[in-house]
Amino acid sequence: MSSFISRRRVLATGTALGLGALGATTAPAAAASPAASRSATGAEETRTLDELYEAALAEDGKLVIYAGGDFQAQQEATRQAFRSRFPGIELTLIVDYSKFHDARVDNQFATDTLVPDVVQLQTLQDFTRWDEEGRLLRYKPAGFSKVYDGFKEQNGSCVAVQANAFSFVYNIAAAGSDAPTTPLDLIDPKWKGKIASRYPHDDDATLYLFTKYVEKYGWDWVAAYAAQDNQYLRGGLAVDAVVAGQRTIAVGVGGSPLQSATSPTKLIVPDGHPFIAWGQRAAILKQAKNPTAAKLYLNWQLSTARQQTTSNGWSVRTDVTPPAGMKPLWEYPDVYLDFPQFMADRAEVERLKQTFALYFGEVTGDATPGWLGLHPGA
Repeated sequence: MSSFISRRRVLATGTALGLGALGATTAPAAAASPAASRSATGAEETRTLDELYEAALAEDGKLVIYAGGDFQAQQEATRQAFRSRFPGIELTLIVDYSKFHDARVDNQFATDTLVPDVVQLQTLQDFTRWDEEGRLLRYKPAGFSKVYDGFKEQNGSCVAVQANAFSFVYNIAAAGSDAPTTPLDLIDPKWKGKIASRYPHDDDATLYLFTKYVEKYGWDWVAAYAAQDNQYLRGGLAVDAVVAGQRTIAVGVGGSPLQSATSPTKLIVPDGHPFIAWGQRAAILKQAKNPTAAKLYLNWQLSTARQQTTSNGWSVRTDVTPPAGMKPLWEYPDVYLDFPQFMADRAEVERLKQTFALYFGEVTGDATPGWLGLHPGA
C-alpha cells in the first residue's frame, strides 16, 4: 500500500486536487462547547401544542412536508406519531433526495404551483438563498433558544429538527471481535470485498465526510479505498446490504453508536479520527397554504418529549441529555460541524464530486425514493 500524502501537502495542493478553499477548514468545528446564543429579534411561540392544534384544524386541517431522505418508509414513524398526536390533521410527508426536492420547489416557485408548507432538507445552502429571496417565514417555535446555535438561523428562517451524524457502520455479528474502529481500518486488505459504500459524488453529506478523510489521510487513502472492491450503492441501500449480511461494513452513512440487544449494526464514532454531523433544518415557506399546521409541526418536532426519543439518541437541543455513553454531538472532539459552510461553496462541491467520480466511477442505479415528478403531494 502506498504511503499517505501528508496533511500539509494535501492542504497545499488542495486546489489542484479538488479541495480548494476547504483546506482552510482543518480543525473540528466543535472542539469547544456550544457558542453562547447571539442576539436575535423575535419572540418564541407561546401557544401550547394543543392551542396550535385547534388553530390548525380551524385553518384547513392539512399539512404537506417535503423531507430529504432515502425511502418513503424512513419517515413512517414520524407520520404515525404526528397523526396519533394530532388526529384530524391530514399529513402528507413526501421523502426524496434533498437535491431533487430543492429543484422541485424552485420550479414550483417559478410556475406558481407551490405544494409544500414545510421543507426539511439536507441542502442547507437553499435555506440561506430562499431567505434572501423572501421565500421563508421567519418564525421561532417554542424551544428555539435551546437549539444548538450551529443548527439554526438566529432570525428564525430555519431551525434543525433532527441531528444527524455520518461515519461508518458494521454488522455486529459478521465483524465479531475484529470490527473496524477507524477510517484507516477500511483500507485493510481483510475488508476487501466486504464494504458497501455510498457514492460521495451522489450525496453532499457523504461528500463532506470523504472530504474530511482526504484532509486527514490524503488522496492515497482514497485510492486504497477504491481498490477494496467496494459495492457502491445509492441512499440507504448500503446500510441495507450490511443489515442483510451481504456486506460487513457500510461507509458514508448514519446510525447510532448505541447498541441494543437486537441491533444488527453499530455506528462508529472514532476517537482521534474525523466524523461529521449536522442539523437537518426545516423551514416554513412564506406562501404555505397551511402556515398554522406548519407551525404546529415545528413546535412538535422541537418539543422536549419529541427530542428525548430520537432514533439515534442525539438531540438538536442543548437542554436534552443524551443516553448514557453518549455526548451532545457538538461536544465530541473529532466531529466536524462546518457542513453549512461546506454546502455554501457550490463550485468547490462540484469540483470535489467530479474528482471522486474519477476514483469511484459514475453514479448508477435508480433513486431509492422512486421518481416523484414535479408536484408530489399535490
